[in-house]
Amino acid sequence: MRGVPALARFASGLTDAPARMPPLVIQVKVKPNARSASFEAGDDGTWLAQLKSPPVDGKANAELIALVAAHFRCRKSAVSIKSGASGRMKWVRIEGD
Repeated sequence: MRGVPALARFASGLTDAPARMPPLVIQVKVKPNARSASFEAGDDGTWLAQLKSPPVDGKANAELIALVAAHFRCRKSAVSIKSGASGRMKWVRIEGD
């Protein structure tokens, strides 16, 4: 249907819902108790997160989630630790909007 805006076609049921982006899963190496917080890509495809928080009572994991969310410009609720919550190597999942 030419001339009909995409939103109108969607509202009338003539097209499918817009596709959501699939989640992004990245591997992150965490270094707690650093002097300053940083998040950067490594040469081998992993990410390096230097965190100021100590690895006690989930403080470092909470700082990691906030740092990843700030880097990828998404909500903190869209970031979760898929595996490795108690280790230094973690798989972090970032939900698409």
